[in-house]
Amino acid sequence: MTAAEFAAAQLTRATGAGLDPHEYERVTSELTTVDGWGEAFVRTARQYVTRAEQAASPLSAGEHYQVAARWFHIATLAPHQDQALAAAEADRAMGSALALLEPGARRIDGPAFTGWLRGPADAPATVVVVPGLDSGKEEFHAVTSALLRRGLAVFAMDGPGQGALAATTTARPDYHQVTGQVIDALGVDRVGLIGLSLGGYYVAESAAHEPRVAAAVTVSGPFRLDWDAAPPVVRDILTDRAGGAEPARDFVRHIDLSAAAPRITCPLLVVDGGRDVIPGVTNGEQLALLAPRGAYLFVPHGDHLLGNARPDWLPTAADWLCGALT
Repeated sequence: MTAAEFAAAQLTRATGAGLDPHEYERVTSELTTVDGWGEAFVRTARQYVTRAEQAASPLSAGEHYQVAARWFHIATLAPHQDQALAAAEADRAMGSALALLEPGARRIDGPAFTGWLRGPADAPATVVVVPGLDSGKEEFHAVTSALLRRGLAVFAMDGPGQGALAATTTARPDYHQVTGQVIDALGVDRVGLIGLSLGGYYVAESAAHEPRVAAAVTVSGPFRLDWDAAPPVVRDILTDRAGGAEPARDFVRHIDLSAAAPRITCPLLVVDGGRDVIPGVTNGEQLALLAPRGAYLFVPHGDHLLGNARPDWLPTAADWLCGALT
């Protein structure tokens, strides 16, 4: 895949994560190979860190750190030798941003997760935002913001093999074990979950096994994965995040919601894009049909993560989740 092809494939994901599309085009247009992706994005992120350090106000500094975190995170989408460093810098920049913009935000860590709890202390409900295979808590700021605007508390997290934990842990299919740790640490009786991409599987699997999940939303989540049908780039990422080729194959063998779906007794909203071309992901309707309280939202022109169609699903999903919890 050429640098231009890779940049085009990541465009809606990058802009959905909050990168300015014009700046994204400028940065990626200078790439001659995908190998230069990480260095270019880290360099751009550090420019925002410099702006934050030189800013005339805490507000401007916080905003620059926030953007820096997103550039550092998107730097990790292509393999490079400083991938772990970029993830760590994304984590650090997000912490700096929240310290300035939301001093009430709390860092919460557990054996298999880390993340930020944001929102009012007296919120009527708490939602956990679960990232996917190669995503992290710095990516889905639009989802987090939509839920915060509706008065909910939001815990944006990294789990095994994700974000700040990618360098020290590997992906695991029994994600309800992680979700249980999160709920314990949050000290609440019930949570809502929203998961994106592989996070959609994690959310559905958790809802099937963890009774404290009160409502769940999946966005571009797989119902079942097949190793041989997965594109080479997806197999490469799986191999990296699972800790090797054989662990990756074993991980994929567990990604099947056929038996779990009927056990999801809480309200479940499944969101799919009609232009999502990743095999195994474009069949969310089956999950919605098998779950006793499942509902299906299909956006024909939506791509993977529906970054090109946010108005068609995000307000609806945020309202639905808020209503289901409150």
